[in-house]
Formats: sequence, C-alpha cells, structure tokens
Amino acid sequence: MGPSWWQILIVVALFVLLFGRGKISDLMGDVAKGIKSFKTGLADDGEEEADAKTPTPKTPAAKLSEPRVIEHETPPPKPKPRARAPRKQKSS
Repeated sequence: MGPSWWQILIVVALFVLLFGRGKISDLMGDVAKGIKSFKTGLADDGEEEADAKTPTPKTPAAKLSEPRVIEHETPPPKPKPRARAPRKQKSS
C-alpha cells in the first residue's frame, strides 16, 4: 500500500512552503553545475589517460626526477591577550 496522490501533493506543498521557490531553484542550479563539472572532469580524465598511454623513454634520469616541494606560508603570529583590569570589590 503506497502513498496516495493526495499525500504526495501535501508533502510537495509543505516542501515548497518550507524551502520556498527561490531556494529550490538555487539548489537545482547547483546540482546542474555539479553535473557539468563532473562531466568535464570525466572528459579531462579521458585525455590524461590517452596521454599516459603514449610511450615514455625509460631512462634512469626519468625515474629519478626531483621530488616535489610543497610551499606554504607561515601564519602570522597571534596577538598576545591583553591583561584585564582587576575587578572592583563591592564595599558593604
């Protein structure tokens, strides 16, 4: 026993009321962009595999290439916390 058409209609109406038409269209646009980037990524991988299939010279120098260096920036020093003034005590 599956949901009836009325139940599906109510769920869709609540979904639109909660998220609004603008958020749903933005979400669908983001999904479309993700699909396009996925397809271009697959196409790029196909080109790289074709390049990888080309024969390369097997020389010892090719095997012993220089290691990759990862450059990074040191974060700026954190400012020292300021000292707090002592609290004034209430006089009775």
